[in-house]
Order: sequence, then structure tokens, then C-alpha cells
Amino acid sequence: MRALVVDHSEAGPVRFDDVDEPVPSAGEALVEIRHIGLNFGELNYVHQWPAGAVHGHDAAGIVVRAASDGSGPPVGTRVAVGMAPHAWAERVAVSPASLGAVPEGVDLADAAALGIAGVTPFRVLRTRSLLARNVLVTGASGGVGHFAVQLAALAGARVTALVGSPERAAGLRELGADNVLTDLAGTGDRFDLVLDTVGGTLVAQAWSSLAEGGTIHLVGYSSGQETTFPAGALFGFGEPRSIATYGDMAPTGGELTDLLGLMAAGRLSAPVGLRGDWQGVDDAVQALFARKVRGKVVLDVA
Repeated sequence: MRALVVDHSEAGPVRFDDVDEPVPSAGEALVEIRHIGLNFGELNYVHQWPAGAVHGHDAAGIVVRAASDGSGPPVGTRVAVGMAPHAWAERVAVSPASLGAVPEGVDLADAAALGIAGVTPFRVLRTRSLLARNVLVTGASGGVGHFAVQLAALAGARVTALVGSPERAAGLRELGADNVLTDLAGTGDRFDLVLDTVGGTLVAQAWSSLAEGGTIHLVGYSSGQETTFPAGALFGFGEPRSIATYGDMAPTGGELTDLLGLMAAGRLSAPVGLRGDWQGVDDAVQALFARKVRGKVVLDVA
């Protein structure tokens, strides 16, 4: 079968190759993939995976063989695949714990956009009550950012979205952002929670705008820049502030089911900014790297 595999050459980060068909274990379903969702991090930091390995974690498709141990969805079920390795292939063997059944009325391509981009902010934001709290989302025009803005707003937070340029601010207020900024300087706001997808200098800037007892959750590193704090900046009076990292790759089936339910109810939308055939993956990757995509890239598996 055809798959997108890790390519460490200058032509990378991924290329097509013919690979062996997956052989599901007793506790795995075989899913025929119809759409894949690209994520900036897994492409920008592709060196973290072995060359030639089938890449990708997010997709959506149809169950063509149910798990033989009786677990998981039956044949014919439309499913979202989230944070499951080797997902960018024509077929994938995956644990039902990493599958979410796609409700009627939800586009399968939209379901492919969930995965890492939807589950990450969902897991972070549910760790504390956000009602009437001030939440800052950096890199809000990206896939994670789009979902984070919506989920924080649904939780009752006052949401500030930070983007890199005025052009990338489009649509964020409609998703639930109360304020959209291109610079934190002079904002005067104090944030109870910061969900940072960018890293670099923005982390230090966000720290200076953090309220007492507030937390910065580092969920991305799209800038590739180091973060430097002025001497003494991490110390202060009052309730302690904190910085938390995120690297949770546990099975996502429960969260996918919750998020798909919100989509079916019309309360959450998939931020698909670029849709195309997976034959055009090279152009899609370059558009993602060039910051020409607002939201997620979803490619159809022909």
C-alpha cells in the first residue's frame, strides 16, 4: 500500500513509498483512511522519527475490519484517528482507544482535523475552571489555536487571541475571541491561563502579563526560538505563578468522542484552512511552513 514516510533528506520531510500492509493484533481495528490531518510540529521536527517510518498521527476513515477481541467499533463505522502512529497511509491498524466514532452530520474531513490540534487544548483547558477567567491563546490562527479559542470560549472564559499579523486575525472573533491582538506590549491585561503554541520571546512576554496564580501551558514551539527571562523575572510576591509543559500522547478516544459530539451539536467547528489531494502533500507542507495556512491542513487519500 502507499504511505507517507519520514524523509530526512533535503527533499523531505515526507515522501511517498510502498509499504507492507498493516497486520492488526487482536485488540486493533483496521481502518481504511480517507483523509489525513497535517500538524506543523510533526513535520517541522521530523528528525525525531526514524527515516522510512510511516509518519503522521491524525486521520479519519472507515473501519474495514473490527478488532477480533470484540473491542471497538464494528465494520463500516466512520472514525477519527487521533494521536495514533503511522496514520498517513491507505490503511492503518489502530487500537480502539485511539478512535472516535464520527456522528452523522459531521464531515469525515473535518473529523481528520481533530487529533492533536483538538485534543491538546481540550486536555489543557479542562484542568481548571475557566468561567469568567482571562485566557490568552498565542498562535491563535493555527490549528491548535483555533480549537483553543473555541473551547475556552465554550468554558466561559474571556479569550484573547494573539496572532502574528492582522491578516491572520480573520474569523477569530466569530470563533469566540473577545479580543484579538498582534502584540502583547501595552495590553495591560492579566491572564489566568496562557496556552502557548509559539515559544520563544512570547513566553517571557506572556509571563509578565500573567496574573497571580496563573499558569502558562507550553503546547507548541512553532517559532523555534529560545526563551530568555530577565534576571529576577521569575520571582515575585503573591500567589505563585507557574509554567507547565505538555507532552501527553495517551489514547485519545474519549476526548475525540467528546469533541465530535460538540461538532455534531454545532458548538465546535473544524478549522480546515487548506484542503486538497494527498498527491499535493509537498505543496501543502510548504504552505504550512510559510505560514500561509490559517487552521489545519487536511488532505484526501485518493
